[in-house]
Amino acid sequence: MEKKKALVMLSGGLDSTLAVKLIVDQGLDAEAVHFSTPFCNCDKCSVEQVGLDNDVKVHHLFQGQDFLDLLVDPPHGYGSNMNICIDCRIDMFKKAKIFADEIGADYFVTGEVVGQRPFSQRRAAMKLIEREAGLEGKVLRPLSAKLLDETDVEKEGIVDRETLLDIQGRTRKPQMALAEELGVYDYPCPSGGCLLTDAQFSKKLRDYIDHEGTPNVPDMFLLRLGRHFRINGSKIIVGRDEKENRVLTGLAERNGWAVLTVTDYMGPSTIFPWGSDKALNEAAAITVRYSDAPKGTQVKLGLKQEDSTELVSQSMSNEQIEAYRV
Repeated sequence: MEKKKALVMLSGGLDSTLAVKLIVDQGLDAEAVHFSTPFCNCDKCSVEQVGLDNDVKVHHLFQGQDFLDLLVDPPHGYGSNMNICIDCRIDMFKKAKIFADEIGADYFVTGEVVGQRPFSQRRAAMKLIEREAGLEGKVLRPLSAKLLDETDVEKEGIVDRETLLDIQGRTRKPQMALAEELGVYDYPCPSGGCLLTDAQFSKKLRDYIDHEGTPNVPDMFLLRLGRHFRINGSKIIVGRDEKENRVLTGLAERNGWAVLTVTDYMGPSTIFPWGSDKALNEAAAITVRYSDAPKGTQVKLGLKQEDSTELVSQSMSNEQIEAYRV
């Protein structure tokens, strides 16, 4: 029988790790691809370790600007927050299909489980994704295969359907039991790996799209940093710790943005990345609020852009701050 190669969609989480293990244990030829976006909280090291443990080559592909363009008006809508899981999967599979041609892979393997995610892991959604990506019958999901239609490689006898599973639902207990059975012990705890599913981050992203338009990659990494406030149409970002202060200051210097800091007390760096510094008075009061300056004290601040200037402010009240917080 002709030996065919699988391209495994590897996130590095438990489910995709088990999918790799199930395929490799059948003696099947496989390589893996790990997709990332500006919103990933993925551990690249864990992905590489899965490849090493299973003697599977791992490739890395980035979903960049074309993925961000989808965020503005996704054809299949949003999930509970700003997640566009269906369109993300379609985009991912389309890119995987092109890459599979380059490495000679014939079919695709994922760790998806029927019913685990209500938006993208329903049977109907899985079929839709395959159809729009041009991969009908080509995607094998070993953890739930017995609950789904036979794929081409099962029909051809390349993959033994009897060795595949019928896991479904949101509980991870069957996967944990399987991991112990297969000797898979070092895997990450189940948690959301995508910031688009996070309510607070989604609020920041929606605010950005409403005011700035189509996202770009550098701005999306900046969106992950600091406390965000929208004041009279302008956006300020206030550092949360020393590391963020250094990063924000460095970005401001490279981009020509204004940087606001408290002079005589420990405190944050505040930058003005989108919009002008017309919200300067409010930004100064917010910066003082997150500094070590005593409440009610008039505090000196320095504003640095092309030139340096000095101003004085005192802490903004918590109630006022919440009115501006994104």
